[in-house]
Amino acid sequence: MFQFITKRPFWVNLVAAGALLFLLLFIFLQMLSWMTKHGEFLTVPSVVGKKTDEAVKLLEKQGFDVQIQDSICTDTAARGIVLKQLPDPNATVKVNRTVFLTVNRVIPPMIDMPKLEGQSLHFAMDMLTRNHLKLGDTIYRPDFMMGSVLEQQYNGVRIPEKTKVQWGSRITLVIGGGLDDQQMLVPSLVGMTFAEAKNYLMENGIGIGAIIAEGVKDTAGAFIIKQNPERYDELKAPRYIQAGQVMDLYLSPIMIILKDSTDNK
Repeated sequence: MFQFITKRPFWVNLVAAGALLFLLLFIFLQMLSWMTKHGEFLTVPSVVGKKTDEAVKLLEKQGFDVQIQDSICTDTAARGIVLKQLPDPNATVKVNRTVFLTVNRVIPPMIDMPKLEGQSLHFAMDMLTRNHLKLGDTIYRPDFMMGSVLEQQYNGVRIPEKTKVQWGSRITLVIGGGLDDQQMLVPSLVGMTFAEAKNYLMENGIGIGAIIAEGVKDTAGAFIIKQNPERYDELKAPRYIQAGQVMDLYLSPIMIILKDSTDNK
């Protein structure tokens, strides 16, 4: 074989080597084109608005790789759907191209409850929006802080600031409605439990002042044994109170009717 090569002129060997190199290069390029699927293109389908699992299955079925690029939370779209895709819908790309998806989170994140108490209603509503919360009910309670937030509640319970609540939660605001000049008879609370008395006073716009509860462990179940102001004065004349004022309550773990109680009929 070497004699065959050496007996030929140099230029013949050079041409043969060039032809062989060209042939090998051609075969390599053909194989490379086959491996990379050169010249094959696909149109990216639109998956925006579809559920994430449906979008992934559709893209993979059509020959695309899929990667969840980002997961955000928004109230303007349904949970768990595709919000954005890259490349854009109907773009023409090569086979095996990766499609990046931005999806709306299925479970909203937990956020800190802002401080709304003492703020104006307008400011509180703005703070709710900024913190991705919603305004639930508004309850107006007689109070001299007219138009101000007296209490912030979640599921009927007062919620302190910085407490974790879920994104999009509805917050109830208790708003001061000003003082009403209309007077009412001082209610007789003696004999009620503290929980009953508290609800009664709240419904009538009367606040709770001092709470004297010596020896009481369960405040809610304790009994009212005395109140200030009492229902009647020393001359047995009825006393009056108006919304926004407060009453002091004396509690006992057992029912005790004091001689100077307000239970006068």
